[in-house]
Amino acid sequence: MIFGSLHVLDLAIIVAYLLAVIWIGQRAAKATASEEGFFLAGRKLGKLYQFFLNFGNATEPQGAVSTASFVFQQGAAGSWLSFQTVFMNPYFWFMNVWFRRVRLTTVSDLFEDRFASRGLSLFYALFQILVACVFLGFGNVVAYRIAASLVVKPEATWTVTERASVEGYRELRKLEKEFTAGALAPELKPKLDLLRDQSARGELHSYVTLLNDVAFYVGFALVVGTYIVLGGMAAAAVNEGLQSILIIVFSVLLIPTGIHAIGGWHMLAEKVPPNFFKLFGAGGTAQFSAWNLAGILLVSLVQIHGLSHNMGICGSAKNEFAARTGVSGNYLKRIMIILWAFAGLIAVAVFGVGGLADPDSAWGAMSNKLLGPGLIGLMLAGVLAGTMSTLAAKALAISSLFVRNVYRQIWPDVTQAQGVFYARCTIAAVLVLGGVSAWLMGDFLSIVNLVLTVNLPFGAAVLMIYFWRRLTSAAVWTSVILSTLVILVIPWTASRSAAMSTHASLVQTTPGPTGRPEGVYFSTVLRQRPNDLTSPLVGGGRFNFELWVLNHVGLKAAELTKNQRLTAQFFFDGLFPFAVLILVSLFTRRTDPKRVAEFYGKMKTPVGATPELEAAAMEETRRNPARFDHTKLFPRSAWEFCKWDRVDTIGFVVCCALSAAIIGLFLLALAAAGP
Repeated sequence: MIFGSLHVLDLAIIVAYLLAVIWIGQRAAKATASEEGFFLAGRKLGKLYQFFLNFGNATEPQGAVSTASFVFQQGAAGSWLSFQTVFMNPYFWFMNVWFRRVRLTTVSDLFEDRFASRGLSLFYALFQILVACVFLGFGNVVAYRIAASLVVKPEATWTVTERASVEGYRELRKLEKEFTAGALAPELKPKLDLLRDQSARGELHSYVTLLNDVAFYVGFALVVGTYIVLGGMAAAAVNEGLQSILIIVFSVLLIPTGIHAIGGWHMLAEKVPPNFFKLFGAGGTAQFSAWNLAGILLVSLVQIHGLSHNMGICGSAKNEFAARTGVSGNYLKRIMIILWAFAGLIAVAVFGVGGLADPDSAWGAMSNKLLGPGLIGLMLAGVLAGTMSTLAAKALAISSLFVRNVYRQIWPDVTQAQGVFYARCTIAAVLVLGGVSAWLMGDFLSIVNLVLTVNLPFGAAVLMIYFWRRLTSAAVWTSVILSTLVILVIPWTASRSAAMSTHASLVQTTPGPTGRPEGVYFSTVLRQRPNDLTSPLVGGGRFNFELWVLNHVGLKAAELTKNQRLTAQFFFDGLFPFAVLILVSLFTRRTDPKRVAEFYGKMKTPVGATPELEAAAMEETRRNPARFDHTKLFPRSAWEFCKWDRVDTIGFVVCCALSAAIIGLFLLALAAAGP
């Protein structure tokens, strides 16, 4: 052991991986002379690269850790927070084509192409640059927390403060168990309340790590920045192959080692409660209802359209079928989710039900207990690979937005070489900002909520652009501004207003499932003065403004469970932007009909198999934009839904069958493992 729990072999594996991705970036640098080569790899990526891009971008370590944690607490039913995405895959069969068929470089270009609005294009670019700080920060935080749990500090070397933090955490978990069982002595209730308050302030920890967060973020940014700055999208695509292999290794490692540790596959049924093997129904405290998952699925489907890297990933495909083939990468992720769920079940067998003080540390605790020298290194390399693959695509998308939709609006005569240079500078800048964002981030669950909703304002607008001819730029402006205020600005700034964070009606609490008080509107409600249970309450974290609005139209917020309050928020957030878009569009001036006709004519024109066929097809569409209007499902309406052709139908049916097969595989695996 030379660095906490890491062996020299582990460090060698991690260093080898980091050197490999930088070497790949250097090798790919030759194809990045032009902006299209740098941002879209020349639109030449085939089916295999699209598979790797989609799989790497969709599969992140946070999913593994959260899935294992929820399964450890609730049984197999806890996997639905991640596994619900299996229902989204058939939709990607169509969505990937839209982003390829629009024939643009960035999502910002879409607003200029559809509305001739450089203002909307610029606003989207600036909005996404800020959003990138959230996504990059979130990715950094997840990677750091997993890595930190694997590089732990020996207990003998703890400081007094560190020991007090860990012992306080352990005491909190012990008192919580007694409280839930109704066996807590009355004189210990004030102690429990104080520990709860300390936990909410982030003063208690389940382990002590040797890994410095700032050093980790700096090193992480340097490696990702180096290979993307050198090779652009081509480097990202090639690296996805290596990173995808490591992600699979990361997901598989704990299964055979865990099965061996508990004495064989048959021991799962003996050591894990029978109800933990039920995919439908909860093995522990139910946190995710069907309505809750439907709300999460709604916001996921809407916000995914606003992601800045969609155009880069799908637009880099050499043809439509290559873009659609990327769906297979998403299916492989669903298989990974099943593996993550079984890792959670194995954790139950290894540690016992409720055997970990911190359920979120299940993945790290198992890794430390089961993996030997070399395997820990592979696990860490997989964590880094999963995070890097996601961050690379986002950083590349932001650089293209800045160069094409911000810089060129000010200096339109920038050469291709200069554009690539400024893109590289932008990548370095956003990675630094992502590290700063990660350092400032706090409550993990609030971060997840932010990541799920931050792209909803533009996600709804992009979806409506593809399907509704009547949509106006005024409606998009109104919806984006109002949705940003309602979904993002007010909820995330309310706690900084003393008038709101201390208002008696807003800092209400209600008993949770275990009897622990939960905020009705604020995600956390603390005592104003630490260690003083007589001080007034103050709200912190995210303010559920959506629930406050619904409460004023008849929904009784205080009578809802935490799960139901979150569900109400998600449905409100998912539907509100559409309501504004439709209502305002009906009362504002239409976009130039000729421009609109050309846009939807292009969206109905299949991408040509060769550059020559593509140019000929688009020239014919420019002459006759309505040449494919006979394919519209509602010919005389403003809705642009089209009839499915043979490829649409067969692909959708196959995707549905694959989704059903994966659910069936999960059920069969659970039945084989259970009693």
